Amino acid sequence: MSFHSAAAQLVTLAAEGEEHGGNHESINPLVTGGGAFLALMLLLWITTRFNRDR
Repeated sequence: MSFHSAAAQLVTLAAEGEEHGGNHESINPLVTGGGAFLALMLLLWITTRFNRDR
């Protein structure tokens, strides 16, 4: 596969994405970000519990 044909396929793929918008109606960014934040805070808390000697 040459660079030109790979670039052409990527352009075609990007053009198809425009008609869909890329966002799904059921995905709420606030809930997704909040869930990720809570998961990271939980992992931080667990890590600090195991490192009490420092």
